[in-house]
Amino acid sequence: MKYELFIGLRYTRAKRRNHFISFISLISMCGIALGVAALIVVLSVMNGFQKELRTRILGVASHVQVSARGGELAAWQQVAEQASKHKQVQAAAPYIAAQGMLSFEQTVRGALVRGVLPDAEERVADFNRHMRGGSMQLLKPGEFGIVLGAELARALQVFVGDKVTLIAPQGLVTPAAILPRLKQFKVVGLFEAGMYEYDSGLALVHLADAQALYRMEDRVTGVRLKLDDLFAAPRVARELLSLVEADVFIADWTRSHANFFRAVQIEKNVMFIILLLIVAVAAFNIVSTLVMAVTDKESDIAILRTLGASPGSIMQVFIVQGALIGVIGLALGLAGGIALAANIDVVVPAIERLFNTQFLAKEVYYISELPSDLQWRDVGIIASVSFLLTLLATLYPSWRASRVNPAEALRYE
Repeated sequence: MKYELFIGLRYTRAKRRNHFISFISLISMCGIALGVAALIVVLSVMNGFQKELRTRILGVASHVQVSARGGELAAWQQVAEQASKHKQVQAAAPYIAAQGMLSFEQTVRGALVRGVLPDAEERVADFNRHMRGGSMQLLKPGEFGIVLGAELARALQVFVGDKVTLIAPQGLVTPAAILPRLKQFKVVGLFEAGMYEYDSGLALVHLADAQALYRMEDRVTGVRLKLDDLFAAPRVARELLSLVEADVFIADWTRSHANFFRAVQIEKNVMFIILLLIVAVAAFNIVSTLVMAVTDKESDIAILRTLGASPGSIMQVFIVQGALIGVIGLALGLAGGIALAANIDVVVPAIERLFNTQFLAKEVYYISELPSDLQWRDVGIIASVSFLLTLLATLYPSWRASRVNPAEALRYE
């Protein structure tokens, strides 16, 4: 063992004449451990929210959407077949997207009407998991059934089995006036995806019924695609441009819902910076610890210098001492943070029961439980940055130690 490492470890373990130095060292360790644990837990919860948000959005939306530039796509089967040649594409489903007004008794609400084929739609989305009543399979051609978002149904005060009137914005031109086109639909299902945008404004009808109501004959708005890897959607969308021969516009989920994920990512980055400041404050407590340790050990430093130790060796001794304090705090923080992040679904309910409270009330929030997604990449970044801050904090006190004049230090010994 190099003598610099040996002496640094010995100084860390040895009892001090000034017990205040030991107390500051302990506070530094605890501060680093607390900051690192808080960083891991908060970033894991942010990752969990991001994953939950993505799951809920993609339970209704598609990974990639191929739509006609003019609004109506003919021969959609050919487009779906061409897109399916890409190795990442799992399934394809046609859709019609149109606006409409839903009326029930004296209540009227605007809605986005989506015409779908139930079997094909289930392969690209996950509506069945979100159904709160009825079934998607009850959407049959010619029967004019409709599936509503839970919030939309609540606003209209309708239930499964009620009949609502769907009013299309395109009117019928008659000699007397322009009459709105409308049709009665029977509510055959309710879904709750957990996203207010969809729950309050989306209505599903059969593709054939939507074509009849909006006079689209055999045309559709576009084709929705599901991929093997949802994170490959931007790349796949670019590659599909060369596979699909029709004049289409191709968008992936990261573009159509960019604001949601950009907001979560920005919040995650800001929280990382804020919590990293806690680690920085704790790490720079090591500065005061080592400065006092240098003052306490001036005579020892002078003796080492007279025995032939170089200034660089003296620096290494105190760098080892400060780094060891940081590593112990970092190890404790990593262990505590990983354990808490991995068991947050147990810890949070226990705290709620203990204090008889609920952090995320079901009546207010769609996500009523704190999700956690521990990512080892984040843990590695946190450990690396925290250790780097610890090393930086040791440089100035170590340099001060290397500048001690042996003659001055031993004059009064």
